Amino acid sequence: MRRKRRNALRLLLAVLVALATCLTGAPAQAAVPDSPGVTYTNPIAEKRADPHIFKHTDGYYYFTATVPEYDRIVLRRATTIQGLKSASETTIWTKHASGVMGAHIWAPEIHFIDGKWYVYFAAGATNDIWAIRMYVLEGTGANPLTATWTEKGQIKTQWESFSLDATTFVVNGVRYLAWAQRDPSVNNNTDVYLARMANPWTITGTPVMLSRPTYSWETVGFKVNEGPAVIQRGGKVFMTYSASATDSNYCLGMLTASASANLLSQASWSKSPTPVFASSAATSQYGPGHNSFTVSEDGKSDILVYHDRSYKDISGDPLNDPNRRTRVQKVYWNADGTPNFGIPVADGVTPQRFSSYNFPDRFIRHYDYRARIEANVTKLADSQFRVVPGLAGSGTVSLESANLPGYYLRHKNFEVWLERNDGSAQFASDATFHRRAGLADSAGVSYESYNYPGRYVRHWEYLLNVQAVSTATDRADATFYAQ
Repeated sequence: MRRKRRNALRLLLAVLVALATCLTGAPAQAAVPDSPGVTYTNPIAEKRADPHIFKHTDGYYYFTATVPEYDRIVLRRATTIQGLKSASETTIWTKHASGVMGAHIWAPEIHFIDGKWYVYFAAGATNDIWAIRMYVLEGTGANPLTATWTEKGQIKTQWESFSLDATTFVVNGVRYLAWAQRDPSVNNNTDVYLARMANPWTITGTPVMLSRPTYSWETVGFKVNEGPAVIQRGGKVFMTYSASATDSNYCLGMLTASASANLLSQASWSKSPTPVFASSAATSQYGPGHNSFTVSEDGKSDILVYHDRSYKDISGDPLNDPNRRTRVQKVYWNADGTPNFGIPVADGVTPQRFSSYNFPDRFIRHYDYRARIEANVTKLADSQFRVVPGLAGSGTVSLESANLPGYYLRHKNFEVWLERNDGSAQFASDATFHRRAGLADSAGVSYESYNYPGRYVRHWEYLLNVQAVSTATDRADATFYAQ
């Protein structure tokens, strides 16, 4: 029955292609994706934790993060996200020699509000380094690296207690502050709170507690919800936050609310029961967390910014380990409108997804190691591949699995499978392709077999094969869009 349905779909597609050709003189074309492929090379910055990247209207990305000395606030800028890696760094503020703001300078964020720059950060005091509170700097000038900065003081909340990780965002014209704080009456570390803002350094009204660490994955080592970050899409507000100790157990949870709801009511928010982003032994990425969001250079892709470590085991207190690195990767969106972060990808070039030209809701993915096209792939990493230099020769490419590094798409008996590179010349040839302009649309991509010229990766009954192409349908089946 399934095969009959598939054949019926293919017949219908062929009829539509033929009809479009008759009417327009050219084969029907799928729409180019709204969010085309974008790649970066990780890490973006070594020894920089709690990263925040802000894309401004002046064409620059501004980057700040916690430095391992915990003693200053630094800024970089570049016209591309990748350019932040080599951009020069400027110290815009240094901790006080005594008193408040004299220790543990943590988690700065930079925002542009009503024509001025604001940096939110946390700091302890020289006489009590754990008296962590939230503070604000205000900068005047077009370029924050050379702006004049003044201290606006502490953000006062309902308690004088451990508080940090302030972030600000606007929904329906209302500016909010979200942060993490310890409730003195509760036996845990920090919860996530939300309040309206009267101005960029002052909250107003009664704060609401949005999330408390109760799940097992939120309470490993410490009972922590911290580092809120907000992304909005489709009338929804998504707030990620970090949970558990800052070692390999660190991970991201997520809260979701309707943008039209009362955000200052806990009942408006739903909480994901499992982490939405966590360590991956397969890619050697541990403790991903304290994220922020930015957008790609063309403004068409959402980008997740976060830190992690490249190893699991830490000697001593994780706060004394300096090797958290800033990393980025693309955010994808599920069919139900929720963000999908996948897994923290391996170091090096970030992966892409490939959607079918003639079945635009279907993506190349591996399932039981067989390559196919499929819709609604919520296990995102199964449908992500790194385009790397070809195993068999220069000027070619190979497609490496995102969640099984060392495994590549290769043809075997002209069927496409995901298999581990065994180091043989045969494997290298079978897993190597020439990247061509899309056979059905030059804005897309087609992959021609390295060792069987004229045969292309194409789908047939949703399974990938390497076949010769001759008809318009063949060319459509062999064309994909990078996303």
